[in-house]
Amino acid sequence: MRSNFELLAPGGDIESIKAAIVAGADAIYCGLDNFNARNRATNITFEDLNGIVRVAHQRDCKIFLTLNIMILESEIPAVIRLLNKLVNTKIDGVILQDLGLFHLIKQHFPTLDVHASTQVNSHNEGQILFMGQLNASRVNLSRELNIKEIKHLAQFGHQHNVLMEVFVHGSYCIGFSGLCYISSAKNGNSGNRGRCSQPCRDQYQTTAVGKDYPLNMKDNSAFSNLEALADAGVYSLKVEGRIKKSHYVYTVVDNWSRQLDNYCNQKPLLADTRELYTVFNRDFSNSYLMGDINKAMFIDNPRDNSVDHFAQIADAKSETEIQAVKQKLYDDKTTIIQTVEERIADIDISLLALELTIIGQVGQPLIIQVTTPLQQFEVASTSLLRQSDNTVLDSDCFEKRFRSLNNGEYLLSSMNLSQLAADVVVPFKELTQMRDQIACGLNGDQPLVEAFELPKTVRQPLSTMTPRLSVLIANPADIIAVSQPDIAVYYQLPEAMAMEGLKLVSLFQENPQLIPWFPAILIGDNYQAAVTFLEHVKPSRIVTNNSGVGYAAHQLGLAWVAGPQMNISNSLSLECLQQEFGCVGAFISNEIKRSQIKPIAAPAEFELYYSIYHPMMLLMSRQCLFHQTVGCKKKRFDDKCLRKCDKSASIINLTEASFVVDKQRGDHNALYNPKNFLNLDIVAEIQNKFTGFMIDLRDIKTETAVNADKATVVSLFDTYIHGDINAREILEQTIVGTICQQYKKGL
Repeated sequence: MRSNFELLAPGGDIESIKAAIVAGADAIYCGLDNFNARNRATNITFEDLNGIVRVAHQRDCKIFLTLNIMILESEIPAVIRLLNKLVNTKIDGVILQDLGLFHLIKQHFPTLDVHASTQVNSHNEGQILFMGQLNASRVNLSRELNIKEIKHLAQFGHQHNVLMEVFVHGSYCIGFSGLCYISSAKNGNSGNRGRCSQPCRDQYQTTAVGKDYPLNMKDNSAFSNLEALADAGVYSLKVEGRIKKSHYVYTVVDNWSRQLDNYCNQKPLLADTRELYTVFNRDFSNSYLMGDINKAMFIDNPRDNSVDHFAQIADAKSETEIQAVKQKLYDDKTTIIQTVEERIADIDISLLALELTIIGQVGQPLIIQVTTPLQQFEVASTSLLRQSDNTVLDSDCFEKRFRSLNNGEYLLSSMNLSQLAADVVVPFKELTQMRDQIACGLNGDQPLVEAFELPKTVRQPLSTMTPRLSVLIANPADIIAVSQPDIAVYYQLPEAMAMEGLKLVSLFQENPQLIPWFPAILIGDNYQAAVTFLEHVKPSRIVTNNSGVGYAAHQLGLAWVAGPQMNISNSLSLECLQQEFGCVGAFISNEIKRSQIKPIAAPAEFELYYSIYHPMMLLMSRQCLFHQTVGCKKKRFDDKCLRKCDKSASIINLTEASFVVDKQRGDHNALYNPKNFLNLDIVAEIQNKFTGFMIDLRDIKTETAVNADKATVVSLFDTYIHGDINAREILEQTIVGTICQQYKKGL
């Protein structure tokens, strides 16, 4: 283990894990068959896990297990059963996204080290503190951050005992992680459940600027930026690639390992990237890290770029020349594959044979000698063996009481009773004690943690109150139009909070009935501006999609509600928000369906909300989405673009499904579904669970037609929520062209 760094490698299958170990990884992150954000990877079974951990530890390599997806209410018992097993393994930590899982582990499995996944999308100080309060020892920072932003957060994290982890090699995502719903909306394969089908890599109809893959970005490589990352104080350097093959993992990890060794030994850093280009890549960019968000970060080819790269270097133009490049590349890859196969051939993750030799005579203690390939020890009974004519110690007795030692790490291969006298016995409770002593010895002299059982939820009585309607707007001109008696008005604040800080303070001071709605992305000065806003305005309550703002609100004693982009999908998350951060309410995720919503139980005095009408944001990007679609005169996306750009376009895929590209002034680029989400069913089906329903009337230019002014729309929704079923028909005639697939499909 390098003292100042950790090289963290992907392990999508057993071969890749072995390849990462022999290539010099300091740690590996891998997933089991369930509950991890790479369902497309082969992953490993629980039976494989202990052998992998044993082999890795023998080579000073750590193993982190990914449990980084949203958890459904129905899955909580299975998650607890898994944690009850994991807590008695030697894994080095778990990587999480779901707030309920953070809370569960903090409360009941505190010996497990926890890390915040990239799916949490951490990019400001408040989020570091939020994760730290949930006992996260490490946070994976957003891939979109530049080195200056990373350095600030790394230094801040060191002050609060939270280490920073940064992706340094592998795929770039076009959207902020955890906030990408395009795969979920398109075909029900949610990225927040590890099922992303990567529609951003799909081919689209050729855009106005001649691009067929307008959302496809090059791969990330910070290979030449190690000194800057070291100066920033980054601890863990993470390689993406759990769906990549073992030869890819070996090559990338080997190159990065040698680069780190050179740095730590004050040798010249490597500049030769030929091997990195030999294995899968979409060409490379480090532009996010450099703070240079430009159109050269895109590539109009989602497949392997290796041939094109080496053909360009060789200036190969003819078919013969290109074929020679392909052959050379094939030969080089074959050599790598053979090297990996040879180096991992002797790595054995099989269960360790466990032999028990049982010894004893009348009047002597019962002795059990324990033998494994790694150790040998013995345990003894407290009582002395005595003769018995009834129940006696025999092979069936020992088999029954010691079979639990077959625990995924050991295989009880033999029990030798040849040195045990016939017809003898000790109190059977002592056999149980001896079994536990053996388990403790096999566990490094650490007692096994007793299984935790989640108490049955005491459900609160269903509310008899009619849910209240709330309206989200983003234009001061709409305040008067939507302000009606008993209607809560949310006002969305821009992601460029620092741009209009004083104006926003004045707006809310002049309109104290407005409830601030904070966006999910608030980076750097924009987060600080959000905190300053809270300090000056002191609103009676807020809604925030950014956990850092929620943390700040709690510190200031302000009531806050978790917004829909915080991806809440279970009761444990609600309990976490209330108990840890004083949260008063939360929106339930729009990704889950009726049967997944109904079992969720809110804590006492906790409010539940749901958005029944809104433009469907599919992803949000720090990149400019107009470079590849309709074009843009500016070569780079910068703070000025964030503050001032206001533009809309569309892209169409090969099945003629369209998407809206939208940029609001003060916000990042976003991709929207062409049709708005409208769910009137939930009002009738489970309204007594909710404190309120929200409608989003922001001016996002989708294909949904609204044939009434905003005041009329608000009145219709309010009438329907209050029980007038006739209002539904009018609403469906007024709002034309909507979908509700997520509520029907769920996760």
